[in-house]
Amino acid sequence: MSSTSRYRFTSIAGTVLLVVLAVAVANYTAVQVFITTSIPVVSQLHANVLPPTKIAVAGFITVLLVTGSLIPMFKPRPRRILDTLFVTEKQLLIAMLGLATIGYFDYSYRLPRSTLIVISALLGVFLPLLFVTIRRRPSIKNERAIIVGDDIRHINDVLEVINTPVLGYVSPVSGKEIKDWERKKVITDGGTEQPLPGVKRLGGLSRLENVLLENSVDVAILAFSTTDRAEFFGALDTCHQHGVTAKAPSRQIDSILTKAEATEDDKLVEIALEPWDWQDYLFKRAFDVLFASISLLVFAPLLGVIALAIKLDSPGPVFYSQARTAEFGGTFQVYKFRSMVTDAEAETGAKVSEEDKGEVDPRVTRVGRILRRTHLDEIPQLWSILVGDMSVVGPRPERPELDSDIETGVVEWRKRWFIKPGLTGLAQISDATGHEPAKKLRYDIEYVRRQSFWFDVQIVTRQLWQVVRDVGYLIRGEEKR
Repeated sequence: MSSTSRYRFTSIAGTVLLVVLAVAVANYTAVQVFITTSIPVVSQLHANVLPPTKIAVAGFITVLLVTGSLIPMFKPRPRRILDTLFVTEKQLLIAMLGLATIGYFDYSYRLPRSTLIVISALLGVFLPLLFVTIRRRPSIKNERAIIVGDDIRHINDVLEVINTPVLGYVSPVSGKEIKDWERKKVITDGGTEQPLPGVKRLGGLSRLENVLLENSVDVAILAFSTTDRAEFFGALDTCHQHGVTAKAPSRQIDSILTKAEATEDDKLVEIALEPWDWQDYLFKRAFDVLFASISLLVFAPLLGVIALAIKLDSPGPVFYSQARTAEFGGTFQVYKFRSMVTDAEAETGAKVSEEDKGEVDPRVTRVGRILRRTHLDEIPQLWSILVGDMSVVGPRPERPELDSDIETGVVEWRKRWFIKPGLTGLAQISDATGHEPAKKLRYDIEYVRRQSFWFDVQIVTRQLWQVVRDVGYLIRGEEKR
């Protein structure tokens, strides 16, 4: 059994065993009497011991909820002790909230509150101890390493600058696809071409998961031609799922994505950017759908009024759509209420509005200025959030033409594409506009590194406050401060 499989079995079996024991202890009569009579906080509760059939069903439900919430801990990631304690307690809290929610319903197999308190206390102590005991400790000795990439030239470059011995490499490139300049380096053995001399090709990117498991890999060195595409993040996610440390050459991936500077001896740094756990994805998507649905219902009465005002103010359509840059550099159509004159860019071409600098943009209509001040022109983008093209929080999507222009002056601009674009973001609440691409990028990259569900909630709260403030300025006839 590999170390990864051994860790998974131990963590899952240990969790199930501890939950079963906690439920059994919490249902013991003496414990129930003690908790309901000796502890002031819960002394108002009555001892409540479930019969064997009900405790078996309730215990099964508890095992499912706790085990499901701890899925992130079943990945053998190298963790520090404090990180292990924090993540375990956070995931356990999710499970306990789920059990408490069930308790509010008239459900015959629900856990009594006194039992839930005992279970929470026991698991809050022993589950973190379990994961601290079996956690995988970071190690640099006898590491089994492979190289993962999408271009044979980059893989070869990495091999030439690192000192780490490797088992082989994973790449979609096969011997038949090697270019003429690469064929000079080919070694043939019995008629079989090897893309790189003395280094075994372990398979294509589609076999990465099997390669990691079959070879008990500890470290994957990522050697991709670009780090802003799905292939890079797919490899990173696979490494994360199987507890494999992902590293990259310091000259190919800068400190924005790393937790430490490279040393002269190794020239490799560990990638600190990890994919979200499935709970975070679930919470974020649920929040997006809930926010977009409620907002569309709230603003529904205004839609007709806004449409009529736009038609009376200037000739042209009520809505307009544009292609915007999506996650990993793709494109999608974004919709807004028209706030400019028709064919506003016919003469000037694509450019950032002068209003972003606090100046007057002659292309903006009278109604358009009000819509922009109150952010009502953004209402149609709620539909983009609902269908999944956008998120509530993320880097604001730019037009592909503007992206190309900005990228010439800000070479790291593409790092904004690591995640789904948003209706608002850290840059927006910090008043960074398209006229300050370097400043805007710093905020967007900070969000990429700090992203979490609760961070999204903080950003949305600040954005809503700013909208209320801007509406107040408009009503009072004051300029935005």
